[in-house]
Amino acid sequence: MSAAEDAGAGAAGARGTGTDVGDTARDDGDMVKGDEDAGKDDGDTVLGDEGAAQGDGDTAKSGEGTARSNAAYGRKPFKRSKSHFADRVTADARDGWPVEAGRYRLVVSRACPWASRAVISRRLLGLEDGISLAVTDPIQDDRSWRFTLDPDDRDPVLGIRYLSEAYDARETGYPGGVSVPALVDTHSGKLVTNDYQQLTLDLATEWTSLHRPGAPDLYPEPLRDEIDTVMDGIYRDVNNGVYRAGFAAGQSEYESACRDVFRRLEETSARLERRRYLVGDTITEADIRLFTTLVRFDAVYHGHFKCNVRKLSEDPVLWAYARDLFQTPGFGDTVDFDHIKRHYYQVHTGINPTAVVPLGPDLSGWLAPHHREQLGGRPFGEGTAPGPVPQGEEVPPEGRPERRR
Repeated sequence: MSAAEDAGAGAAGARGTGTDVGDTARDDGDMVKGDEDAGKDDGDTVLGDEGAAQGDGDTAKSGEGTARSNAAYGRKPFKRSKSHFADRVTADARDGWPVEAGRYRLVVSRACPWASRAVISRRLLGLEDGISLAVTDPIQDDRSWRFTLDPDDRDPVLGIRYLSEAYDARETGYPGGVSVPALVDTHSGKLVTNDYQQLTLDLATEWTSLHRPGAPDLYPEPLRDEIDTVMDGIYRDVNNGVYRAGFAAGQSEYESACRDVFRRLEETSARLERRRYLVGDTITEADIRLFTTLVRFDAVYHGHFKCNVRKLSEDPVLWAYARDLFQTPGFGDTVDFDHIKRHYYQVHTGINPTAVVPLGPDLSGWLAPHHREQLGGRPFGEGTAPGPVPQGEEVPPEGRPERRR
C-alpha cells in the first residue's frame, strides 16, 4: 500500500491482468482525479490535482503531490488506476525475469491490504529464503514510501532510502505513483512489477520450485474458475468497496458503496456458515484476499471509512472465520495493527485532518477461540503449517493483540 493508495486493489479480474497496482505511496487509498479526467483511469486510484499517480494499492506520489493528494480524499470522485509495471517473474522467464532464489526483494507496507496479500502468500509457501522482505515506514513523506525503519534510513539490501528510487531506476522520470507491493530486482535495483493482483498468483503457480516442503496449493487448478468468481465479487464490493465508501465525495456515492460492502459481506457470511473456507476445504487465494480486508475492518474501515452499519465482531460467522485465519500460522503473525492504524489515520488527512489515531478497538478478541474447526476442513490440504516467523521479520509487540488477563 502506499500513502496514495491504501485503496489499493486494482480493478481487474481476480486472475490478475497485470493492470492493477497495489498500494501507491502517493496518496493512500484511491487517488483522486479531476472530474474532467475521471473516465481515464481504470482502477480506483485517487489522483491529486497535479495528476500524477498510477498505482492501485497504496500509492505514494513522489514530490509535493503526496500531501495535496492525501488532503483531496473525500473531495473528488474515487478512481483506482491500473498498474504501470506488469512484468511477471515466471519459471520460463518469458518476460525476462526468471524465478531465482535470492534475486528479488519484496517491498511492502504492513499497513497495506494489497501488500499484505503477498506477505501472507510468501509465508504460507515458505518463500522467505527465496524472496527477501523489506518493510517500509507506514507513514510516507513527500518522496514516497521510505525505509526509515532500517539503520541509516536505508534499505540494507537495495541501498536506497525511498522506494521511488527503484521506480526511477526502471523508468527515468516515471510520473505516476509509487506503490506497494513492489518486487525489485536486487541485481539492477530496478522495479520488476507492482501488479499485486498477479503477483500472488505467480507466487503460488510459478515459484513452485522454491516452495517449502508441505507448501499448500493456494490456487488449485480444478477450483480456479470458482476461486476467480468469488474473488471478483469480494474485490469489487469489499476489498475496493470500503475505499469507495471511505473516499466518497457525496452522500449518494457513499451510501451506494457502503450498501455494496454490507450486501457482499452478508452473502459471504451465508456462504461461510457451513463451510470453513471460501472455496473447497482448504485455504486458497480467495481466503487471503478476504482476510486482508476483514482484519482491518473494525480497526479502520468501520470508523475511518464510515463502513459502520455493523462491526466485523458483530457478525458471528465472519468474526469467527477471521479469527480462525488470524490464528493460523502465516496470517496473524504478519499483521501489524500499529502500522495499520497509524497509516490510515495519519496519512488520509482529507478525511481525518487532525491525524489523531484512536486508541481502540480492543484487539484481544482476535485470540479468542473460534470453534471453526468443527466445520472440518484442512487448512493446508495435504501440506503442513509454515514454520516460525524468520528472525527479524517478527511484528513488534505494539502491533500485536494481547490476551486478556
